[in-house]
Amino acid sequence: MLTTGMRTELAAELARAELDRVAVSPLVDRYPDIDVVDAYEIQLLNIQRRLRSGAKVIGHKVGLSSKAMQQMMGVDEPDYGHLLADMEVFEDIPVDTTEFLLPRVEVEVGFILGADLPGQDCTEADVLAATVAYAPSIELIDSRITDWKIGLADTISDNASSAGWVLGKDRVAPTDVDITAIDAVLTRNGETIAEGRSDAVLGNPVIAVAWLARKVASFGVRLKAGDIVLPGSCTRAIDARPGDAFHAEFSGLGSVRLNFA
Repeated sequence: MLTTGMRTELAAELARAELDRVAVSPLVDRYPDIDVVDAYEIQLLNIQRRLRSGAKVIGHKVGLSSKAMQQMMGVDEPDYGHLLADMEVFEDIPVDTTEFLLPRVEVEVGFILGADLPGQDCTEADVLAATVAYAPSIELIDSRITDWKIGLADTISDNASSAGWVLGKDRVAPTDVDITAIDAVLTRNGETIAEGRSDAVLGNPVIAVAWLARKVASFGVRLKAGDIVLPGSCTRAIDARPGDAFHAEFSGLGSVRLNFA
């Protein structure tokens, strides 16, 4: 475990890396004693800094929500990061790749909450009851760690490698689609580059959202009406290059696109 001073120093280092777009070497290599608690505290320091500057939390994202990713990282549960209003990107405005280090995209079924979720006792039934709609989504991820050479503490400290998100226009009620059987196809510049299904996320994305509600409760946070939750990717992450045009199509859910200048 790190000292308070070390956490503050690493949070500032990651903040500078994001601002200057100059990656830093893995934290886990330099601080072998860093643990998950340290990492979440480092993440929170930077979120608090951005809130003081006028940013607003409008949701959360879940990472490491596939069994394959958990096994690769040597963990048995997902991780999470914050979604801030100033991180939103838009279907009709191309994203400038120079604002990021090594951007990638992930295809996700977004949850829009219509009611507050319980905290430590949250169940999958609670999530379904509180969700007003699903929405097609692409998450823009990036790593302030050199060449994406990340360990678990690296990605948690770095806001779960989150950098942006876009929702498509379609909204579908939970009663109108089987959340475990939504097929997703991602094309880049018209070519199919990834395919997956919603049950790649812990077998059911609802499980990921319930886990998130319980997890953030331990940090004094609640998921509230109006929040957006990204539960994890249906497909592998895909590198985003200048000029790339991405389009994700979801069976029964609609589509979303994200273009890069």
